[in-house]
Amino acid sequence: MDSIATKGLTLYSHTGVAYRFDPGALCLELLTTGGPGPYRRYEVLHEPADLAAWADRSRLTPTPALDISEDEVADMRRLRDALFRVVIAHVRGEPHPSGDLEAVNEAAARPALAPAITPAGKRQWAGAPTGTHLVATVARDAVELLTGPFAHRIRTCAAEDCHLVYVDTSRPGRRRWCSMEHCGNRHKVRALRARHSEEG
Repeated sequence: MDSIATKGLTLYSHTGVAYRFDPGALCLELLTTGGPGPYRRYEVLHEPADLAAWADRSRLTPTPALDISEDEVADMRRLRDALFRVVIAHVRGEPHPSGDLEAVNEAAARPALAPAITPAGKRQWAGAPTGTHLVATVARDAVELLTGPFAHRIRTCAAEDCHLVYVDTSRPGRRRWCSMEHCGNRHKVRALRARHSEEG
């Protein structure tokens, strides 16, 4: 997680309204691209260009110029689905699914993106980064998050109809919503309506 700069993602509600969502970790940004079971309908990683576009939106900085194959897109989807199940089990306090942990660990064991410094003192990525390097980088970020000091702060949004996962890195540790401007605001509006109906 130390090779990552805070960025946040622009997501869209089912009504098409844009809002910012910062899940707090690269690996959790991946979970917004689809997932296993009912989340399959949100799939956006269909081809190499899709994975490159996700990397561009992610908190990786600078955006790596990646050479991505179709197989590497499939590898990232496999990692994402395994990570999804591991993270949800973690949030619920359930045992991590062993097969999914193996998938995360196997991906993390591969060579990751390697940072380098340009002659001008700027950050870049060394060598010729591939989709496999990206998969390994995301997997290592997941290992760091799930075994690190904020592991107990991985949560799902408190809204009943929202399943976004984030890590609460705020100092007080009281974050409840994926985004205050989306689910937080919807909660405020509902609470206000409930108060008005009680008063009426």
